[in-house]
Amino acid sequence: MDKFDQFTDWAIELQSLAQAGLTYGHDKFDLERYQRIREIATEMMTKKQVYPQRKLEVFFVMILAILHLKLIPVQQFLKMTKSY
Repeated sequence: MDKFDQFTDWAIELQSLAQAGLTYGHDKFDLERYQRIREIATEMMTKKQVYPQRKLEVFFVMILAILHLKLIPVQQFLKMTKSY
C-alpha cells in the first residue's frame, strides 16, 4: 500500500497522540488539550482530503470508543494503524 504524503502522516500521528491522551488522560486541562489536538488533526485532514469534517470527527470518536470499550486491544490497534 502506498504511503501517504508527509502532511497526511503528520495529521494521522497527531490524531493517534490525541486519541491516546483522551483514552488515558485524567486531568481536565490535559483532556481539553488532547481534544484540541484531535480537532486540529481533523481540520488538517479536511484540508488535504475530500472527507467532510463532520465525518472525520465521527470516525475519530468511534476509534476512541472502540479503544475505550476494549473491543480490540490497544496493541492490535496500533499495529493496524502502522500498516496504512
